[in-house]
Amino acid sequence: MSQTDGRNTTTLRIGAMTGDGIGHEIVPATIRVVDAALAAVGGSAVEWVHLPLGRGAIDEYGTPIPESTLHALGELECWILGPHDSASYPEPFRSQLTPGGRIRKDFDLFANIRPAKALAGVRAMSPNMDLIVVRENTEGFYADRNMFVGSGEFMPTPDVALAVGVFTRRACERIAREAFLLADRRRRKLTIVHKTNVLSMTTGLFRDACRAVGEQFPHVEVTEEHVDALAAHLVRRGENYDVIVAENMFGDILSDLTGELSGSLGTAPSINSSQSQAMAQASHGSAPDIAGKNRANPTALFLSAAMLLEWLADRHGHDRLAAAAGRIRHAVDDTVESGVATADLGGQASTSAFTETVEARVHRR
Repeated sequence: MSQTDGRNTTTLRIGAMTGDGIGHEIVPATIRVVDAALAAVGGSAVEWVHLPLGRGAIDEYGTPIPESTLHALGELECWILGPHDSASYPEPFRSQLTPGGRIRKDFDLFANIRPAKALAGVRAMSPNMDLIVVRENTEGFYADRNMFVGSGEFMPTPDVALAVGVFTRRACERIAREAFLLADRRRRKLTIVHKTNVLSMTTGLFRDACRAVGEQFPHVEVTEEHVDALAAHLVRRGENYDVIVAENMFGDILSDLTGELSGSLGTAPSINSSQSQAMAQASHGSAPDIAGKNRANPTALFLSAAMLLEWLADRHGHDRLAAAAGRIRHAVDDTVESGVATADLGGQASTSAFTETVEARVHRR
């Protein structure tokens, strides 16, 4: 991406992978909304780079993630990934690293940022929740991405299965820094998640690395909680938390919990980022049972795309990208609050009707 002044860009290239299932509906819908938001603020049009991934890629290229897709991603700064249904792939692909996992691993997208904020008009168990789970994305207890070659999961005999958890100080410190930077821009409260009463060396290293980074952020209030206690506290008083930093598996589970507590996984956005690249990806799956029925909820991917624009705005100082992201957020909020929502949120709107309403509202602010 290049720029002409401090406010605009001459070129904005974003990759787009529809994936599987409802990805074929919500990714095109997201492209429409992003284009509308950028047009509304006078920003440059996006050059969308469409790349094959998923079951369609298996049928055409013999693999769910072709090398041509990986090469193209390497030349892009950011992209949108639709949900994929790797459990339905034929072997050997079903047992391999998922396409999303492959992308995260190949491009070292170490920070998975997952906000959980209740939307007005959506019934939520924690209606005042407004927090962010910052999840380390490259190692921990996720055996599919913590080895240079192969998997950290293996079976020495047919009756014994083992998994290796990997924690390095470097990975713990860099995710801690991302979390503290976020907290410093929000309510200046950060919770470190661990399980040191049982996993004293592995999660102890994570906790201690976060503590050390925290010394550089004296204005941020730091608390620490065991992961099991935190899960209970989030249900009871989720509105008390601001930023939560966790290793890979803990962060994955807690962010699904907070997404549901704040309303629905259908509204839970996320981005995966390194220092130089970022990927927008909704937290939910491909929902094959409703695929092609015009019933999918695109909210999470809309908000993920807004996060992606904000990431670009922060990186390049482009006001119009930030303004476009704000318009998407406000348009989604206003649409849902007005009663226009998909069935999973208690409404009657189709995917296309919801998208059209959000698209129209981005021009009103």
